[in-house]
Amino acid sequence: MSAPASAKSRASGNERVVVSVKRLFAKESADYVVMVATVLFLVIFGLVMVLSSSFVGSALGNDGNFFAIFFSQAVWVLLGLPLMLVLSRLPPMTYKRLAPTAFLLALILQALVFTSLGITSGGNTNWVNIAGLTGQPSELLKAALIVWMAAMLANRIDDISDYRTLMRPLGIGVVLALVMVGLGQDLGTIGVMVMIALGIVFVAGIRITHLAVVVGAVGIAAGLMALLSPSRVSRIMTWFSGCTEEDYLNGCWQIVHSTFALGSGGFWGVGLGNSRAKWSWLPEAETDFIFAIVGEELGLLGTVLVLVSFIVLAVSMARMVRAQPDPFARFVTAGVMVWLIGQALINIAVVLELLPVLGVPLPFMSVGGSALLSSLAAMGVVMAVNRSGAVSVSQYLARSRSRQR
Repeated sequence: MSAPASAKSRASGNERVVVSVKRLFAKESADYVVMVATVLFLVIFGLVMVLSSSFVGSALGNDGNFFAIFFSQAVWVLLGLPLMLVLSRLPPMTYKRLAPTAFLLALILQALVFTSLGITSGGNTNWVNIAGLTGQPSELLKAALIVWMAAMLANRIDDISDYRTLMRPLGIGVVLALVMVGLGQDLGTIGVMVMIALGIVFVAGIRITHLAVVVGAVGIAAGLMALLSPSRVSRIMTWFSGCTEEDYLNGCWQIVHSTFALGSGGFWGVGLGNSRAKWSWLPEAETDFIFAIVGEELGLLGTVLVLVSFIVLAVSMARMVRAQPDPFARFVTAGVMVWLIGQALINIAVVLELLPVLGVPLPFMSVGGSALLSSLAAMGVVMAVNRSGAVSVSQYLARSRSRQR
């Protein structure tokens, strides 16, 4: 093939790809497109920051391989994005049918952390190692919980004012999920799951008095869990009273150096890749505290860019919730929105010392294969239930009834 012919063939192939992408989103709403574009931006930007924040720790822990952590995260990105697109093409009714099975499987996976496959890290037993692959089942449990709750509430939407609707089977399932995560001492994940459950029932139209009772019970349970862990009590008391010289080498090391990193970045930052905190000064720089590295290297501009991205994502998803007539799709979208935006706010609040250290990653950006894969899969489900060409669950049921008649 001649050079001009080869160039023409490549150009034709590129045009086909562009046309396919345009067709994929041509009929979708502006909010839908903005949501997907924001997620893609956060994933790509996060991958860049993972490379920058992890190469020192990667070299120290992987026999001098500066790119081991980055390559691992890149693999998860290459798996997660196609998975999101595939899940976005499935009919919404498929998710509603599979919701109980998926929730049961997620609970079984979560139970594996209490077997010989379980791994304890940072005082939490919330990891499993299966055939050499390490992950957090609780991340999958978050996604499964959202779809299951949405399916349960969509079937009982007319009885939402009755407290018995919240007690069984909904309340039983939520409490079971929280207890299984709580037995692993992962208070941060429990907090996110509680936000998800409260967000979904609020959107469903729960009575305010019932919601107040649930919030009160959750607050009491959270306080008791915190008191049962001496290390957690120490972190909370240090957060209330402030760091002293005696606390510096123990409970305050991480948060103090996070503050140093943010402060040294100034307005413009010290430059991408030039962070000093990642040179073994800031533990978990590429995971829970990647936002501090963004602030140090890219300054206030970088942190504002991240905040604005999550705000744009929240606004686009909230508009989709308001515009969605189908209860199942509305609850799924609301649950995923509360999960991702709420978790992002918790992570950023911890880095800014507005909350005690909870060990919650920044969605789409922090290192973590199971967290990234679950988040992208959840976004794929949101895309599926809000796709313009998809038949909603309520439409499907209406057609089924008309056929039976």
